[in-house]
Amino acid sequence: MEITIIVFVVMSLLGSVMWMMPSKREKFLAKLRLDARKAGFTVQLVHVEPPRAEGEYESDALNIAAYRVIRLNETNKKQPETKPWQAFRTKAMSNDGLPEGWSWKIGERMLSEAHLSVLNAVILALPDDVVGLESTPVHVSAYWKEQSGEASMAVIKAELDKLKKANL
Repeated sequence: MEITIIVFVVMSLLGSVMWMMPSKREKFLAKLRLDARKAGFTVQLVHVEPPRAEGEYESDALNIAAYRVIRLNETNKKQPETKPWQAFRTKAMSNDGLPEGWSWKIGERMLSEAHLSVLNAVILALPDDVVGLESTPVHVSAYWKEQSGEASMAVIKAELDKLKKANL
């Protein structure tokens, strides 16, 4: 009887310890986000609402990682003048100037043709698990599901830098 109680207590303690251990996915995300910070990203977990897709009554809100590149101009320490915009990977009515399958939440018809050309090239180069892009005077961001790994992070960084350089 005593041995049974001891075995039960030990199994209970081991179960509690195993429950607190991070999963493979959590370890992967922790390493990915640490590498992202080293690469110059600011990573935030955000709640976003993409535009309502065609045929849907409401949009599906997302809790997702936002990989951000800060826009601070190194020479005069000011943010450049930019127009804020958001574009998401969803088929909706407001899609003027964007590739097939992408739609505006904010910023439709606000960008010049030259800026739209740069934006479209960036969108086409992004991995499939990037679900949205955002630009504000403070930062440029990619909403990323983080499924495609570290190689995709390098692509996202390069494409966000293109948006930043184009002052888009």
